[in-house]
Amino acid sequence: MSTSTSTSTSTRTELLTSVRMARFVAHGSLRMDAVVPQEMNDRAIEVLPAGVPDVPYGTPLDEAFPEGSFARRLVELPPVAGALRSLVGPAPTVDHHAVHIRQPHEGNAQPLHGDAIIDVRPDAFDVQLMYYPHEVTADMGGTLSVPGSHLRRTNESDTGRYQNLRGQTRLTCPAGTVVLLHHGLWHGGRRNDSDSPRYMFKIRFNPTVPQVRLWDTRDLDDPAVEAELRTSFPWYEHATGRLEIYNRVRLWRALTGDDSFDIDYWATRVSNRPTLGSNA
Repeated sequence: MSTSTSTSTSTRTELLTSVRMARFVAHGSLRMDAVVPQEMNDRAIEVLPAGVPDVPYGTPLDEAFPEGSFARRLVELPPVAGALRSLVGPAPTVDHHAVHIRQPHEGNAQPLHGDAIIDVRPDAFDVQLMYYPHEVTADMGGTLSVPGSHLRRTNESDTGRYQNLRGQTRLTCPAGTVVLLHHGLWHGGRRNDSDSPRYMFKIRFNPTVPQVRLWDTRDLDDPAVEAELRTSFPWYEHATGRLEIYNRVRLWRALTGDDSFDIDYWATRVSNRPTLGSNA
């Protein structure tokens, strides 16, 4: 299916490909390094300490942030706007947003957790944007996340007792980096052992349209799509790795509207519901 003709030119050119969408489905996140211009990063350091005014849950994105405000400029950047449209569609609503500041040598960290995992939708998901206005170095802690964990059902901080998992990543990145997360990804802010504050601005988006073929689907049949969906991660055991791939197949079927898609017959096998024919 081709990109909708109603999509704006700037957004159309920045829509995700099918390969990048499949990578998001497998990893649970999409990282875009240094996509925010430096002048905006400098402005962010000035305005974020004061916070961003709250908006009611479910406010349409076009109404959430005033025209010309920093937050509005951030979500309208073509790479960010295109990625958001690909993931949650046009006109999402803002669930909530927050500015997180980790002070130097603060000495504590968040437990590993997922956001709002009372949310058990198998065919839809929210997206959380995380923006880092300055370089994040290793000693600044950064956001820890566990790739491929987003489709494993847990409740909030059930994972908080785990200190380290094989294959976890601790974000280091250049200034102006934006990361988009599936709402279920296990993550946590690490302690800041540097001499500088660490800033992160987050926004959670709710879709208002079915999340079906919202991206540039011209490469939907590229073999790299299935290769991404088969990705394994070090924390998987053999059997649980199969479960995660099965969960991805279910999500990919929902995103593409293709109930025949499968990997190694796993979803087809477990969805089989034969019925007896009439002998009359």
